[in-house]
Amino acid sequence: MSVKVDLAAVAEQVQEQWAPMFTKRLRGAQLLPGLVNKDYKGVIKKGGDTVKVSQIVDINGQLLTVGTDADSFDSEPLTMLDIDIVANKRAVASLEFEDLVDLQSQLDGTKVQDTMMFAILKQMNTYLYSLVAPSTSAPDHEIASVSDFNSTQLGNCKVLADTAQWSEDGGWFALLGPQYHQDLLNSTTMVSSDFVASDAPTINGKTASKRYGFNVYLDNSRTGDYGLLFHPDFMHLVQQTEVQVKMSDLHAQKKFGYLMSVDLIFGAKLGHQGSIKHIRVQN
Repeated sequence: MSVKVDLAAVAEQVQEQWAPMFTKRLRGAQLLPGLVNKDYKGVIKKGGDTVKVSQIVDINGQLLTVGTDADSFDSEPLTMLDIDIVANKRAVASLEFEDLVDLQSQLDGTKVQDTMMFAILKQMNTYLYSLVAPSTSAPDHEIASVSDFNSTQLGNCKVLADTAQWSEDGGWFALLGPQYHQDLLNSTTMVSSDFVASDAPTINGKTASKRYGFNVYLDNSRTGDYGLLFHPDFMHLVQQTEVQVKMSDLHAQKKFGYLMSVDLIFGAKLGHQGSIKHIRVQN
């Protein structure tokens, strides 16, 4: 990449070439933001835009008896449940550079991308975790006072998921904090090939351990005894298709240098029956 001294030219070049690459890497590095449902209808052009997520409401069907009442049947209307999600959150990362040449040289590598990507990811991840709200009605999906997250605890979570009739489409996931993840590794029935299959699926560049139907990941963004187990439909995430990159001269602020910012507009909300499609375990 040749050095350019024109700020506008550098900004245009970065938005066209650097921003799409940044967005792709951002999606590949996420855990919770990368695993929840991201299907929606509509376009997010600016903050505050509303898009829709549609889900089909379950139907009852009929059981008929041949020779008695099986010559006719009752139909049911297709009912779609629309969930409005407002993209009202903006994750921002910004850096200052002393001169344009320094800025241009840094953009050739991935270190600046990594730094800014992690900052945006951290904000998104923290916000999604703040929306976690499992059902506390029987059977309770908010499990407390678990000091050792072992095979028995994971099995209990599977019973809850089975009882709530989680769909097998999309997979089941368990994001465990460092301590719970270590507890599970210390459980012989969870790591020995004599008890479990040795398959290790890779999602978003990270390797999972598949146990009791859950794809188990270490999530070191959580601290202490913490675990979140879920079906992707428990939460919906909507976001701009591409990050926005902006650059400006700091001279108007009586400073020498340049400012670069990267931002992403997004929104999130629990899905239909989302409270019973995830389980939180804590001590």
